[in-house]
Amino acid sequence: MISLQPCSDLSAAAALTLSNMQDYYQQYGVDWDAKQIEALTRDLMNLDILADGQIVGVMRLCFDETSCTVRDLQVIPLFQNQGIGAQALDKAKRLAQNQGLKQMQLRVFSISPAVKFYQRYGFTINNQDERFNYMVLGL
Repeated sequence: MISLQPCSDLSAAAALTLSNMQDYYQQYGVDWDAKQIEALTRDLMNLDILADGQIVGVMRLCFDETSCTVRDLQVIPLFQNQGIGAQALDKAKRLAQNQGLKQMQLRVFSISPAVKFYQRYGFTINNQDERFNYMVLGL
């Protein structure tokens, strides 16, 4: 079972994102560093994902009047494929439902194996472009 807490170190969270996403950034010519990621995510709801008290990932959310956007979901590679991402999404879903929101949405690189993860969770692709799948989950 995981828990979420406000992010304790935005710099470390940005470094995790950069590490996990570096291959995609290189493939698509995105020249970001950890400081840029930290600046771009500072105003989001940044949540540490903890398992047994240890930070194993980060999730970033933002909300509007109808939806919760999962802006980022990163799990340390050693802890991937253990259900942690799905548990984090469960918690995000509850947050959105408690606010009376109608949907969750996200975008994911179309070449990412995470597309299949999000589809298993129940998200559907409602739009695509040359880099991204835009996915939605009704609540």
